[in-house]
Amino acid sequence: MCQSHHSRPYKGGMTKIKVEEAIGTRLAHDITEIRPGEFKGPSFRRGHKVQEQDVCRLMRLGKRHLYILDLKSDQVHEDDAVVELATALSGPGITFGREPREGKLQLSAAYTGLLKINTQALVEFNLIPDVMCAAMHNNIPVSRGQVVAGTRAIPLVIERSVLDQAVALATEQAPIFSVKAYHRQNVRLIITGSEVYEGLIDDRFEAIVRDKLSAFGATLHETMILPDDPERIADSIRRFASADTDMIITTGGMSVDPDDVTRHGIRLAGVDTLYYGAAVLPGAMFQLAYRGNLPIVGIPACGLYHKITIFDLVLPRLLAGEALDDRDLAGFAVGGMCLDCPECRYPACPMGKTG
Repeated sequence: MCQSHHSRPYKGGMTKIKVEEAIGTRLAHDITEIRPGEFKGPSFRRGHKVQEQDVCRLMRLGKRHLYILDLKSDQVHEDDAVVELATALSGPGITFGREPREGKLQLSAAYTGLLKINTQALVEFNLIPDVMCAAMHNNIPVSRGQVVAGTRAIPLVIERSVLDQAVALATEQAPIFSVKAYHRQNVRLIITGSEVYEGLIDDRFEAIVRDKLSAFGATLHETMILPDDPERIADSIRRFASADTDMIITTGGMSVDPDDVTRHGIRLAGVDTLYYGAAVLPGAMFQLAYRGNLPIVGIPACGLYHKITIFDLVLPRLLAGEALDDRDLAGFAVGGMCLDCPECRYPACPMGKTG
């Protein structure tokens, strides 16, 4: 298009013109409007043809100049660049819209599951000039349609070589973002404690476990209440393991009291590995064992008295099919301290957000 004698070339393949001289031109990017406490978003969209009546409004938005794009072959507009970035960042279970807003795209969960982030690769991605991506924490349960990250090219026009570098890194380190569906659905529960078995106190663990499982679509198929007898505990574990069981949960008998024999019973059942202790409060006496690929979880007594414990941190990861070990349990140390807030806001709090 013809340029006004007042226009001048500007960096990044753009020509700068006064807003009053922009009538008839098309906007090179979204124009953002901010009304504190009311609205933040595009007042004019990219490609809008400037009309005479738009000039005063653009000036009220602080625009004294607009830009006409004249992109070179090695330059990419922010809207086109962000589609390439989002495509490279998105792995299985991640989706995004194709219409950027203000140069940004949001990545969302395509289905309910566990959000997985290649955190080191994401840091390396953000070290590349002129691109960015911000995300939720790793290993967080997400629902279908939930926004998990946002990305954009920072300048209006990005160099093709820089964009290619970012896309190449995301592709080589793929997937940077993905969602794991919950595969372990069939769960059986063993409640230990002679006082419960003999009816001296009522069990409250079954309802707690059932509710936590149902939140992830898993089913509690069977519950047994057993005395503090390691042989009977071992027999029940072996029976459950031979059934269609994806995970066995045990409650009680996890402390240092000599009468707490649940861990002994789990060992007698024949397990390949057993990890005892986690860097989480509440939940330090948590136990996790494996019989083949079958996880056997031991919830300590704190699960009765605290809304959120170590069990809530590991449950979605186990249901998603992950195999955790002692390093994972130690890795909860940063973010593993419940603050006992007067009103629990989990998961919108630091609990479980590992460093």
